[in-house]
Amino acid sequence: MRQEPEIYFITIIGIILGLLLVGFIVTSLFLYKRRQQRQEQEMEKIKDMYEREALRSQLEIQENTFKNISQELHDNIGQMLSVVKLSLSALPIEPDHPSHVLINHSRQVLNKAIIDLSDLTKSLHTDRITDVGLADTIEFELATVKNAGLLQVRFSVEGTERQLPEQKAIFLFRMFQEILNNILKHARATQVKVSLTYATDDTFVMKVEDNGTGFNYEEKRQAVSSSQGVGLKSIFNRAMLIGAELRIDSAPGKGTQIVVELKPSRE
Repeated sequence: MRQEPEIYFITIIGIILGLLLVGFIVTSLFLYKRRQQRQEQEMEKIKDMYEREALRSQLEIQENTFKNISQELHDNIGQMLSVVKLSLSALPIEPDHPSHVLINHSRQVLNKAIIDLSDLTKSLHTDRITDVGLADTIEFELATVKNAGLLQVRFSVEGTERQLPEQKAIFLFRMFQEILNNILKHARATQVKVSLTYATDDTFVMKVEDNGTGFNYEEKRQAVSSSQGVGLKSIFNRAMLIGAELRIDSAPGKGTQIVVELKPSRE
């Protein structure tokens, strides 16, 4: 009879120890799993940071390449064309000379080539953004397209224009160029409307609309995810790097609207 309380006590102790052991194992597994998840999150964060820095470096190299090409075109090709223009102007050709019409036409073609080259160097070189601002730079690009008879253009600026951080302004301009290039190449549009909004809370919004053929956005988005659709991928990448929200509204036969919204930095 005396052994029964002892057996009961030992049983209780055994159960408690068993529960403690199970609790210890469960807790250890939980802590291990949480530590593993933290490590995976850290690795994902490091991978994301590496990819962002690699992409940023790639785009910075691209900008430097554009700048160098622009400088070379201006300093070498531009100067040579100017010398040829001066040489043609200095030719003592009378109006009744058989070559007068041909030489005059050559002068006109050469003059247009010089103007086009100047426009190209301005598009490639981003110093213009620093000098005159993003709005004037975009307006200049649109004027070039309009003067070439490629599109009807509407441009507007809402709010008081302010200087955006240089890198963000450059990326926004390159995004605009890519959007405009896509419109010219693929949209079959006749009109483009561009608006820039400088809100009082320092939010910046760039909206580009066209009346072209439009496209299936889901298909395009999947193409971007599978490393196709280089132009659209470039726009997404630049938006990601400057922390901008990119919204695309398009459907076949309904044109396209692209909105880039840049909220004030929280830094």
